[in-house]
Amino acid sequence: MTEKEKMLKQQLYDANHDTDLKLERVKAKELCHQYNQLSPADEQGQQKILYQLLGKMGANCCITAPFWCDYGYNIELGENFYSNHNLVILDCGKVTFGDNVFVAPDCGFHTAGHPIDYERRNQGLEYAYPITVGDNVWIGAGVQVMPGVNIGSNVVIGGGSVVVKDIPSNSVAVGNPCKVIRPITEDDKKTYWDR
Repeated sequence: MTEKEKMLKQQLYDANHDTDLKLERVKAKELCHQYNQLSPADEQGQQKILYQLLGKMGANCCITAPFWCDYGYNIELGENFYSNHNLVILDCGKVTFGDNVFVAPDCGFHTAGHPIDYERRNQGLEYAYPITVGDNVWIGAGVQVMPGVNIGSNVVIGGGSVVVKDIPSNSVAVGNPCKVIRPITEDDKKTYWDR
C-alpha cells in the first residue's frame, strides 16, 4: 500500500519522506502561491486556479487571499461558500463544506495529526481524519477545527474557538474546547447582535 493510500484510509503514513506526496504538496502550494499573487479584482483568474486546485467547487464560491492548503483535491466546497483572509486547510483527509458556509479571517481546518509518542512522531508519521461542515454555517474569526470533527447544519461557531468534538446542528458553540452554549431558535430572527 502506498503512503497516499494509507493517508486516504486514515492510517498512519509517512508524509515527510514520500516523494509522491511531496510532489503533490508542492503542486498545490504553487497554485496557492499563484492564487495569492493575483489582483483582488481578477475574479476570473481566481476561479480558474480554484478549479485546478480543489476537488469540487459549487457555484458562487469566493476565497479571499491569502489561502493555503496541502493538496487541494481533498477539498469540496458547496454553493455560496465564502472565506475571508488567511484560510488554511490541511486537507490530508477530505474536508467537505456544505452550501452557504461563511468562514471569517484566520481560520484553520486541520485533518492532519501526529502520534502522541515521540518515537513514531519523530519518524514523520501522521494520520488524517476527515472534517465535514454542514449547510448554513458561520465560522467566527480565528476558529481552528481539528481532525475528525463534524459540524452540523445551521451552526454558528464563536470566534477563537478550538473545535475538537462534533457540534450538532442548530446550535451556537464557542470556547476552547468548543462546546454548545445554546440552540438556535426563532428568537434569533429578532435581533442582529447578541450581547
